[in-house]
Parts: sequence; structure tokens; C-alpha cells
Amino acid sequence: MKLLIASDIHGAASWCGKLMQAIDERQPDRVVLLGDLLYHGPRNDLPADYAPKEVIAMLNGIADSIVAVRGNCEAEVDQMVLDFPCMADYNTLWDPDATNPHTGSTGRELFLTHGHIWGPGIHNSVDRMPTLPAGAAIAYGHTHKKVSEKSAANPAVWCFNPGSVGIPKDGTHSYGLYQDGRFEHILLQ
Repeated sequence: MKLLIASDIHGAASWCGKLMQAIDERQPDRVVLLGDLLYHGPRNDLPADYAPKEVIAMLNGIADSIVAVRGNCEAEVDQMVLDFPCMADYNTLWDPDATNPHTGSTGRELFLTHGHIWGPGIHNSVDRMPTLPAGAAIAYGHTHKKVSEKSAANPAVWCFNPGSVGIPKDGTHSYGLYQDGRFEHILLQ
């Protein structure tokens, strides 16, 4: 299973365009969007390339490959303009081919969320982990900061945050790649 994982686009059209190029180049099985797709939010400055209508068109163009969850900036109006479900607080995917890094067995659960309702408590994510089996991973956004580490509360669970496409806190626009049971950060140029 090959997943391209992105979060916190926040209506930044040129960076979303670069993400679309990465999707074309990488050809993932699915594109996972971890929320905050269109609106910049009241705590963030307006991105210089803020054009949510352009982001809508780009994302709707790949709607059939997207698995998305709701961020703290999503509202019903966002669902009205997007051609894929984006209002669930979490979603799960099962990778049947991955070797579970904790048990050595085949199969791994991936818990997908934004980080404001469910999260590992790293940086500014909420400290409310779901009950996950050993070897599972939680992929979340919200903090705009890259993470790839074991959960402090449950070391048998891996925590991954791809960083932010549109408004990164560390100045590097990024997304994540999940392939062969491993997570990787990729910088957008």
C-alpha cells in the first residue's frame, strides 16, 4: 500500500499545486488528507497564495482517490463544495501487506485524524489517544510540525504528522509518504 499523506493546506493554491505534482509523480494508491483544506483559520495569517476555489478544483479533480478527515477549520460549507467526504473526525485504513513492527505479523491499522479531537499530545495536538492495537500508527495534522516517533503513552503505536502543505510552522512545506509499512517526510519545493 502506497499512501501520500497531506495536512493543513489552508487554501494555499500554489502549494496545493505542488502537492498535485507530487501526487502525479508518486502515483499513490490513495491520497490521505488530514484536514484544514480550504480555510486559513483565525489563528493563522492568510497564506500569500490563498485561493480556496483553486484548491477546491484541484482536490475535486482527484476526489476518487482521496480519504479525508475533518480538521478544526472544516465546516459544512466545505463539504458542500468538495466531491469527497471530509467531515469525519477520524478514519481508519488497514494495510494487509505491512509487517506489524511490534508483533511481526502481517497487517497494520492506520488511524487517520486531524489532531484536535484525537491525538498523541505531541506539540499542540490534543492528548487523547484512541485505543489502538500494538503496531498500529496514528497519522494526524493540526500542529503544522513534522513528527515520526513512538507514542510516549503507548510505545507500541507509531505517531506520524506530515507537517503542513500551506502554513508550516518550521518553514518547510511538506507531505508524507507511507510505503512498505514505513513513513517518510517529503519536502515540497
